[in-house]
Amino acid sequence: MDKSIYKIVPRELWQPARVAGVFKGAPIDLKDGYIHFSTAAQAVETARLHFAGQSDLLLVAVDATLFGDALKWEASRGGDLFPHLYADLPFDAVLWEKPLALGEDGLHVFPSLTGEKP
Repeated sequence: MDKSIYKIVPRELWQPARVAGVFKGAPIDLKDGYIHFSTAAQAVETARLHFAGQSDLLLVAVDATLFGDALKWEASRGGDLFPHLYADLPFDAVLWEKPLALGEDGLHVFPSLTGEKP
């Protein structure tokens, strides 16, 4: 399994977390009690379903190997297993972050998610 998991997050939520050194989650994460992540194979569909038409987003790659039992793989959409972090996300686990631009077709333009480096 790839060691990277991905978080799509509005820049306005990410910037203060960067200053604090820890991301506690978006409103949906706080409501559900865990931080929602996607795998590389799930990220595009997550953007389409939950962030359609939204601009000023970031795609954040996180090292999933650092969380031990706090990271759980749980069934969600269509029975797929999604990574859920039952803890705050420290910035030392962040591998990279990139803007997630909207294409002319209204869909998000993703970078390659096959490698670990930006």
